Parts: sequence; C-alpha cells; structure tokens
Amino acid sequence: MSPESRSPESLQDGAALDNPVWAALTGPQRDFAESVGLAARYLPEANPFAAVADPEDPRAWADLAKLVGPGREVWLTGLPTPPPGWETVLSIPGVQLDGRAVRAEAAPEAVRLGPADVAEMLELVALTEPGPFLPRTVELGTYLGIRHEGRLVAMAGERMRPPGWAEISAVCTHPDHRGRGLARRLISGVAAVVRERGDIPFLHAAAANTNAIRLYEAMGFTLRREPVFIGLRTPGEPGDDQT
Repeated sequence: MSPESRSPESLQDGAALDNPVWAALTGPQRDFAESVGLAARYLPEANPFAAVADPEDPRAWADLAKLVGPGREVWLTGLPTPPPGWETVLSIPGVQLDGRAVRAEAAPEAVRLGPADVAEMLELVALTEPGPFLPRTVELGTYLGIRHEGRLVAMAGERMRPPGWAEISAVCTHPDHRGRGLARRLISGVAAVVRERGDIPFLHAAAANTNAIRLYEAMGFTLRREPVFIGLRTPGEPGDDQT
C-alpha cells in the first residue's frame, strides 16, 4: 500500500470503517485471519469477531457458515441481516467514534504490555468488563498499562486495524484507581503510537456505556455511525460437518 493511499486526505470518508473487520483481515491483520472465500474471522484466541465481504451476498454467508462450522457462535459488527437459519444470540447497539480530532500525547508513566502480562490483563478485564479480550489479543497491536505498586491498574491498546486506521480497545481501570485520569492518559498514549505510524485512531463502544462515551467525546472523538455488535449461531448442529 502506497503512502498516498494511507494518508489522512485519502481516508476522509473512512470507507474501511464501514466493514472494519473485513478491511483489517484482508489488509494489515491478514496474519491473524482465517478465511473461506468471502468470509473471514480473527484467530479465535485473538478476537471473536468475523466478517463477510458483502452482508447482502448469500454466498458470503454460506462461506462464513463453512468457516465457523455448524451450530457455532460468531460475532459481527455493522448492520448485518443474516439469512434464514441463523440464530441471533445477542444484539448490542453500539457507536463507532472517529478519532481524527483527538489530541495524541505520550504517557510517560505507561509501560508496554506483552505476552508476559496476559494473566494480569485478563484479571483486569474480568474485573472491569471493557469488552472481548483473549489470550492473544495483546498481539494485535500496542498495549499500554499503568502500574501501582507493581500491580496493573489500567490499560488500553489496539484491536482492529483496517487500512489507515487503528481501533483503541480494552480501555479499563481498576475500580480502586478510577477518577485519576488514567484512561484518558492511556487513550492519548495509544493514539500517539497510532499517529506516529501514520494511522488514525477510532473507537467502538456499547451505546449504553454513556460514561465512557462522554469521556471519549470530551477527548475529541466524534460519532461516525451506530453499528450493532451481533452474536450469531450458524445453521445446523455442532458436529453436523463431521463424517
């Protein structure tokens, strides 16, 4: 991909964000992809989301069913309408926020997190429930954390990376350390990493998470669209594909 195609000027419409999982898995994060034809998903231990190239194409849904297997759960984002036979397990209204105007600033007190920190990261996620975070999620991008007396008390990092963009995700703070601006500093720190690479930060959040959305908007994030995070079960019963 040429520098021109990744410049902010060439990404003003943010088309990659209309189908960010597909754009990421067929682009910068293809090494984390499993795919069949017109469907792709992240490695299950890294991210639960999958995507189809065109939600209106029945062939893409057939490819996704083949990729995931019968009677299995999979998550998509956007405004997909699955064909008959697919069961909606959970539907969560969300927001997608454009971070073009966010001030990016390094967080000197933050430390880079990696595979050795996953156990602590999973504990913090279990306590605060910021959204999906799995054992290999940390490999999807840069994760920063803040420690207090050696204990991880706040973190944020990158998850989906469509061309020219990077989703800031897993923003969470231990309840005992809230109100100190840790999340704001970490978001700014991750945004600085994203900008240094030449990308633009963006965010997803559940629409009901109004406190987090207020913080993001105060930092300069702006509403781009209102997708739905939808958990689906593929047609059939587990084991139907076994001979």
